[in-house]
Amino acid sequence: MIEVEPERFEEMVAEALDGLPEELGRLMSNVAVLVEHDRGPRGLLGLYQGIPLSRRTSSYAGVLPDRITIYRQAICRICASEEDVVEQVRKTVVHEIGHHFGLGDPRLRELGY
Repeated sequence: MIEVEPERFEEMVAEALDGLPEELGRLMSNVAVLVEHDRGPRGLLGLYQGIPLSRRTSSYAGVLPDRITIYRQAICRICASEEDVVEQVRKTVVHEIGHHFGLGDPRLRELGY
């Protein structure tokens, strides 16, 4: 386990988002990415809540943004170094964004996320 300061962890999440391919970022719609500094739900490093892009219809309007939450303490708990945290944050961000695009856990695991 390693302790990463909240501000540094938020920078890691921002860097992971900035590292996404530009085309992918342009396709994302009505989604907010948040950092939770508490442990979060047991067994989760991140959580997507919302309506995936693949399920949105023409009646999708006037709704609150989808939410991707990244759990700092959960990630730090399974990492041994700051480099491990950077890599796990990247994997977790990509995993949750995959859910935003409609990918399920089995497919994300196949892709390494």
